[in-house]
Amino acid sequence: MNNTVLELSKIERTYGRGETALRVLKGIDLQINAGEVVALVGPSGSGKSTLLHIAGLLDTPTKGKIIVQGRNASKMNDKERTLLRRDTMGFVYQAHLLLPDFSALENVMMPQLIAGKNQKDARAEAEALLKRVGLAHRLTHRSGQLSGGEQQRVAIARALANHPALLLADEPTGNLDPATADRVFSELIKLVRETGLAALIATHNPELAALMDRRVSVQNGVLVEE
Repeated sequence: MNNTVLELSKIERTYGRGETALRVLKGIDLQINAGEVVALVGPSGSGKSTLLHIAGLLDTPTKGKIIVQGRNASKMNDKERTLLRRDTMGFVYQAHLLLPDFSALENVMMPQLIAGKNQKDARAEAEALLKRVGLAHRLTHRSGQLSGGEQQRVAIARALANHPALLLADEPTGNLDPATADRVFSELIKLVRETGLAALIATHNPELAALMDRRVSVQNGVLVEE
C-alpha cells in the first residue's frame, strides 16, 4: 500500500520575466510518507518558504507536479485546491496568527466549524488537543493573555484539529526563546509521532533539525538530501 502523503516532482518557481526574472526553485523533487518528519533547512532567502507555500497549495509552481495523497493538485482549479488544502493539511507559522478576539478553545474549534463539524464535537476535539499540549487550564484565555509559548501551542493544536494527513510548519519556534522553543518543539514532534501524519518543518535550528527523521536543504534552488 502506498503511504506517500506528499510528492513534489520537478517543481520550478520563477518570479518575473525576461532579464529580471528570479528563478527561486530549479527542479525540486521531494517525497514524504505518512509518519515521517522531514526538516527543511537552508539560509534565509534560499526558497524554503516558497517551497512550503507550493507544497501547501498556497502558491502555484511555474512548472512541476504536486501530488497530495495520490491526487494531482496541479490539475485542480482554485476551489478544488482550497478543499484539498482544508481537508488534508495543517499549517503552523512563525507568528501564531491566532484570532485575538477568541479564546484558545474557540481558536482551535474554528477550523473544525468551517469544515462542517458540529459545535459539540468541535469543542470536545479542541479541549482534547489543548489538554495534550498542556493548556487545559487556559481554555478560556484570549491570545493576548497567553505567553508566546502558549500561543504557539494553541496554534499547533489548531493545525491538528481537522486530523490532517500533512503538517507544514515554517520556523514554528522562531519567535521563542531557546528554552521555550525546545519545549514547544518537543510537544509538536510528540503530537506528530502520535498521530502518524507526515510533516515538513522549516527551521534554522540544527538541534531541532537533528530530532527529525531526515534533513533536506534548499541550495541554489535545488533540493539536497543531507
